[in-house]
Amino acid sequence: MNDFVSFAAESLPEILQALPVTLSLWALAMAGGALLGLVFAWCRVYGPKPIYLAATVYVEIFRGTPMLVQLFFIYLGLPEIGIVLDPFTAAVVAIGLNTAAYQAEYFRGAIRSIPSGQMTAARAMGMTQLQGLRWIVLPQALRRVIPQWSNEAILELKYTSIAYAIGVSEITAKAEEIGYTTFRFFEVFVLLALVYIVLTSIVAQILQFVESWTTIPGLRS
Repeated sequence: MNDFVSFAAESLPEILQALPVTLSLWALAMAGGALLGLVFAWCRVYGPKPIYLAATVYVEIFRGTPMLVQLFFIYLGLPEIGIVLDPFTAAVVAIGLNTAAYQAEYFRGAIRSIPSGQMTAARAMGMTQLQGLRWIVLPQALRRVIPQWSNEAILELKYTSIAYAIGVSEITAKAEEIGYTTFRFFEVFVLLALVYIVLTSIVAQILQFVESWTTIPGLRS
């Protein structure tokens, strides 16, 4: 036990040196995924048939294929048609596009849960569809989607670990590097697992606070 504690005290600072990369990758991918997810949710709820079909194809492709395959396609496949991305950018794009497909479904479900009569009333008051969505539907839908979105945020924080496969120096890559240097893979990956548990617990607590903060007393979601 003392040996593990000594190893952890020596290795943890090295792993945490890569933490800003992991958090930046996660934050950029989640933010981009949320914006795209809202767009695709609108397409699937209010879009005309061609736009609805295009958004549906996107969602099904990205939900139906492994994220690692998508990552390799973007980083290794796109250069064949002249699109070259550095490893970090490729990872942000891959994870962002993947989570956008899932977030689109969460947003779509939340929007669908709002009674359609509210949009009808907004249109009757002279609002455009986008204005009704912006001022009437979305404020309610976004409040309702927080629990599902929280799960996605936690999952994507863990999924950032796949970026090591294309050379992004995030915390998993750093742990693997320490493992090959010390040949203590068991200890280093136990330590890495503890780091992920702490990170996901912090994110879960923050999002739980946001959910409580946005709850309207007496109003059922």
